[in-house]
Amino acid sequence: MVRSPATEEVRRVAVVTGGSRGLGLAGVRALAAEGFDVAVCDLDEPEEGSRGLAKELSEFGVRSLYRTMDISDLGAHAAFLDDVERELGPVDCLLDNAGIPDRPLTDILDVQPSTFDRSVEVNLRGTFFLTQAVARRMLARADAPCRRSIIVISSVAAEIPSLSRSQYCLTKASLSMLVKLFALRLGQHGIDVHEIRPGFMRTSMTASAGGDRMAAAIEAGRVAIPRWGEPEDVGAAVATLASGRLPYLTGQPLWIAGGLNIQRAL
Repeated sequence: MVRSPATEEVRRVAVVTGGSRGLGLAGVRALAAEGFDVAVCDLDEPEEGSRGLAKELSEFGVRSLYRTMDISDLGAHAAFLDDVERELGPVDCLLDNAGIPDRPLTDILDVQPSTFDRSVEVNLRGTFFLTQAVARRMLARADAPCRRSIIVISSVAAEIPSLSRSQYCLTKASLSMLVKLFALRLGQHGIDVHEIRPGFMRTSMTASAGGDRMAAAIEAGRVAIPRWGEPEDVGAAVATLASGRLPYLTGQPLWIAGGLNIQRAL
């Protein structure tokens, strides 16, 4: 959080990984609506990413920054965070959204080491070390004027197994433990760590991963709220957590899944 020299207005700063589309973009919009200046990293080229980001955020009157970065490139983290602090200010909220799905969907007995390793590099290793880097910088600001947060987008796959998405399930389950560990480490310093578990979301990623089966499950009553989840549903959760409106919550999964996780008796 920094003060604008012209107005003395206190401005909060958020970083969103994988923020150029889908759930990440919904998070960017929601954070901007809460008044956060937003820095985004994603795989798009700077010209494309910057134009899209500026267009999305212009109506909110917030500052933005876009950088091309693969979060599995650990050597790029420090330079990215330096840019954010120089252009916008210290980070008050990190939204860990970037991740890759299992493509093509593959039976657990046929998963190859190369695809497994790539999932771990991005979904788990990259997320862990970027979170670590941000947490260290947050701790260096002992006088921060607001309660800060780290929000991790996992998945219902963190708990509900899918034999055709095994490495995705494993990495998302590991993110749940990441959230618990960082919550324990950072809670006493006024930094909350949250996990959001989206369910059947209407995104391009979902469309390429058995969307017809998910639609059939919704139609069959598998989801208590019988509709697709929308990116804005996740954005609303991000805004609520980042704003501090749930001040006595940390280290717990928040299911944005319409009741998909509710077990039914036979």
